[in-house]
Amino acid sequence: MKVCVFGAGAIGGVLAAYLARGGADVSIVARGAHLAAIRDKGLTVRAADETLQAPLRASADPAELGVQDVVLVTVKTPALPQVAEAIAPLLGPKTAVVFVMNGIPWWYFDRHGGTFDGHRIESLDPGGAVRRAIGIERTLGGVIYTASTVVEPGVVITEHRENRLVIGEPDNSSSDRAEALAAVLRAGGIGGEVTQDMRSMVWGKLVGNLSTAPLCMLSRLGMRDTLADPVVRAAALQLAQEAIAVAQALGCTIKVPAEATVERLAKMVHKPSILQDMELGRPMETVSLLTVPRELARLAGVATPTMDLVISLAVQAAGASAPPARS
Repeated sequence: MKVCVFGAGAIGGVLAAYLARGGADVSIVARGAHLAAIRDKGLTVRAADETLQAPLRASADPAELGVQDVVLVTVKTPALPQVAEAIAPLLGPKTAVVFVMNGIPWWYFDRHGGTFDGHRIESLDPGGAVRRAIGIERTLGGVIYTASTVVEPGVVITEHRENRLVIGEPDNSSSDRAEALAAVLRAGGIGGEVTQDMRSMVWGKLVGNLSTAPLCMLSRLGMRDTLADPVVRAAALQLAQEAIAVAQALGCTIKVPAEATVERLAKMVHKPSILQDMELGRPMETVSLLTVPRELARLAGVATPTMDLVISLAVQAAGASAPPARS
């Protein structure tokens, strides 16, 4: 199986290393110092109980890598327009494209089958660029569970002992392409699962993101330190409960109670990726992680007073921390 990881940062790096160990012919699209280091020394992933060293074919130009069986898009949401512009050389008639990204995905209501089937979320795919370049027929969803960070060019650390990727079709059908990718992941030693309820999986992770990410953006601390304050922890619980209410109103099933989600996250030292981006002056996923979930709450008719306040403050914080525009 030929697999290209488009955007091999922290998450993409973890997946690339385990896929390579699972027997896939893995290449990556990366850039800058990270790309140079991988070309020179390969990709290193330091997990809790092992270190993986993966020599990978790497390029900033997808045209150098050719048509793939599977492309994993692991960039942050603000980079999707650039992916749409560059991805064509990787795509053949049967190429599957798995979007492994945080928050609400651009395809959320495609092949939904419910009341809002076909509803477009313009802010996630401005002008329909991704839809035209890739198409819903190639698209699969992906939800990754890992706490990973690029600590230096070519080196990624992951804090989770059980990293896993959940894959699913937008129409919730079973598919050979999803099963084949999951099997390679498992062969490499990482959890690979296939779901027939992808949107519930999206919301299952998003509940945790919404309960901690905006609060950590305001505190500038990791999750454990942010939630050490009982008042803040109570707000996190309210955020989780509101997010679950939105998910359920949209027909999704959330299996983990809000209390258990917050209790688990309160033990993690890790800084959410959106806070890492804020501190480094990089574009932030405020749309897919924060404002679109609030938009879907309005669409579903669910009141979310705590979410409204905290997200508004977090978006203000993101704007205040952004580097000034060049004149």
